[in-house]
Amino acid sequence: MYHAIVFFPLIGALIAGLFGRYIGARLSEYVTTSCLAFACLLAWGAFFLVTGEHGHAERVQVAQWFAAGDLTVDWAFKVDTLTCVMLVVVTTVSTLVHIYSIGYMEEDPHRPRFFAYLSLFTFAMLMLVTADNLVQMFFGWEGVGLASYLLIGFWYEKPSANAAAMKAFIVNRVGDFGFSLGIFLVFVLTGSVSFDAIFAKAPELKDATFHFLGYDWNALTLTCLLLFMGAMGKSAQFLLHTWLPDAMEGPTPVSALIHAATMVTAGVFMVARLSPLFELAPVALSVVTVIGAITAFFAATVGLVQNDIKRVIAYSTCSQLGYMFVALGVGAYSAGVFHLFTHAFFKALLFLGAGSVIHAMHHEQDMRNMGALRKFIPFTTAMMTIGTLALIGFPYTAGYYSKDAIIEAAYMSDRPGHVLAFLATVIAALMTSFYSWRLFFLTFEGPARWATQHGAHGHDDHAHVDAHAHAASSHAADGAPGHHEGVAHDDKGHDIEPASHSALEHHDEHHAHTPHESPIVMTLPLAILAFGALFAGLIFKERFIGHDMEAFWGHTLAHSENHIMHKIHEAPGWVSLSPFIMLTLGFVLAFWMYIRRPELPGQLARQQPSLYQFLLNKWYFDEIYDAIFVRPAKKFGLFLWKEGDGRIIDGMGPDGISARVVDVTRGVVRLQTGYVYHYAFVMLVGVAGLITWYMLTGAAGGAH
Repeated sequence: MYHAIVFFPLIGALIAGLFGRYIGARLSEYVTTSCLAFACLLAWGAFFLVTGEHGHAERVQVAQWFAAGDLTVDWAFKVDTLTCVMLVVVTTVSTLVHIYSIGYMEEDPHRPRFFAYLSLFTFAMLMLVTADNLVQMFFGWEGVGLASYLLIGFWYEKPSANAAAMKAFIVNRVGDFGFSLGIFLVFVLTGSVSFDAIFAKAPELKDATFHFLGYDWNALTLTCLLLFMGAMGKSAQFLLHTWLPDAMEGPTPVSALIHAATMVTAGVFMVARLSPLFELAPVALSVVTVIGAITAFFAATVGLVQNDIKRVIAYSTCSQLGYMFVALGVGAYSAGVFHLFTHAFFKALLFLGAGSVIHAMHHEQDMRNMGALRKFIPFTTAMMTIGTLALIGFPYTAGYYSKDAIIEAAYMSDRPGHVLAFLATVIAALMTSFYSWRLFFLTFEGPARWATQHGAHGHDDHAHVDAHAHAASSHAADGAPGHHEGVAHDDKGHDIEPASHSALEHHDEHHAHTPHESPIVMTLPLAILAFGALFAGLIFKERFIGHDMEAFWGHTLAHSENHIMHKIHEAPGWVSLSPFIMLTLGFVLAFWMYIRRPELPGQLARQQPSLYQFLLNKWYFDEIYDAIFVRPAKKFGLFLWKEGDGRIIDGMGPDGISARVVDVTRGVVRLQTGYVYHYAFVMLVGVAGLITWYMLTGAAGGAH
């Protein structure tokens, strides 16, 4: 059964990838989707089998992968509760994304390649979550990175998509470098890469030291920090987060698959899997807590002012991942995984719902060009409402149980950094509610701003920019104050950036049509995800974080020494109530600013231009990294190319030698004058030289 769960997506990927051009797009869609649906059914069966009353963890041997000296690596599946939770999440979301993509990508000519990439991504993720050892996990880890590169850059004709794919790949390599060093250090310390052997050996290493960079480090602390560096890259944590928003260049189903339930949660899964190791390194856990808290706060602040509907949800993902790491950092491992589980449903719902909006708006992604869509796409509106309620943690939705547990755990923890984590998560809850309802009101309520845009829209990005510029100039003529030089504004004072391909996934000739509801192949996955967003928390809370928690998890996760999961039941009432207060304040503030007083956002932007630009430009991290890393690296590479390779290596090597040969041959060619007397003279010189040589050598020989 477990072989089928893992390898059926690979079979679908190979069929669609190798034979898609022969079997056609439609059959490629059916084959890959059927393989995923079958794997999904088996995954749910495995979940109830392993987590049931008589269930038990097991190890399924596939083959011996390789042996090198003392290192022996098996290819095996570690099947326990954590694995089964991830199998359900990955296969369920992937199956629904496959179904959704049949409708969303209907007009794309490269559908077989797209579905092959989706299934390949799913296979790599399944390899990661079923790994029995760190090397196999790293194989899946890198496979996910490769597949995400292919999916983000799927529309490779777009320079912006290529740049986003490269950015995701390179930033993840930074984290993966730390991850690989952590794996090497684990092997040095324990002599194994198998999880069971590592966990058995770990208690003996609690006080061990390792000399690194001139210092003696606590061995487990250093190991966990290096491993967490990999998680920071893959899960887009603060400092290594910059790839996540740009990844919106990929098709919307890719955003749902990568940023909702699978790739970005790989880091959370890895820390949870290695929780017995992290539990012995409290300093590393404090770092995890602080980084998670900063990420939750930072991403929420940036999400407040974004105008691209997908980028708002992307920063929301980044913020929610911060919540998960806060839970892991304070020792509430089950709460962190529970939020991963619930988040998968409502974030996939939001991304696919956003895709339905984009489909209805003929591939428009700028929320400032939307409005009043509730009347035209009521089903999508209802689904987005459910996703929004679950995201902000409205009582009894899925997000309510998991997010509140994390906030309570942060407050009740005694881990250094827990105060920062509690404050950051509570404030982030307020901002999450605000930007979620801002997205909802700008998209579905208010005036139909798209109605005034249709006449100006052309069939390329330049026409889109011209339309914005024309609208901005008309507002300026009305006396709208506070325009920044060189940047267009709308009537709310928002900066209008030139539309790029990220703002327009496609263009078609029917851009001016009235918004329309998506076909059933796209709305059915929304309905299924909406059920999970509403009831997943209620159904599974007792198992994940409630009375049945210990029986459900068994020995899969480390049992925190501070017993944090029991302490959260003793949290003060105001702590438990604070998330609800925050989400209510966020709703009221968004309603007031975008429904009752829609001129207020523009006024605030003009009153606080520095703060607005700071948030709009994402704390200038891209610009800082460009100045510190990208430009110096380009200059250094150019120097090595021009001076090192061109002037020294080629100049003194093959190019220099060939140039000297050319010089010699040019000199020799000059002797070919075409005059007989020149040749006769040369012959005489040669004869004279030959006679002289014979005379000298003969004389020398005779003397001898």
